[in-house]
Amino acid sequence: MFDLPTDTKKARKAYAQFRKKLLKDGFAQMQFSVYVRHCASQENANVHIKRVEQALPPDGEVRIITITDKQYERMRCFWGKKRRKPEQPPAQLELF
Repeated sequence: MFDLPTDTKKARKAYAQFRKKLLKDGFAQMQFSVYVRHCASQENANVHIKRVEQALPPDGEVRIITITDKQYERMRCFWGKKRRKPEQPPAQLELF
């Protein structure tokens, strides 16, 4: 989740670069300024957290939260007054 300034041309450029790096790293936009990425393990999540840290713009606020698949499934989503099921997380890769 992030809140970045866009009041100057330089700030808008930093915002756009940060967003593009998130997308390149496999994040998907869930809501405005809220991006999600499925990670198979905590170790994998740590790799992506470090990538986000390296891409941080000079100003603004960025927050990272990790949740389990079960916690994600319990999310309650509403579209207007109607309840909607959350998107399915990507299937985990299984190797035999």
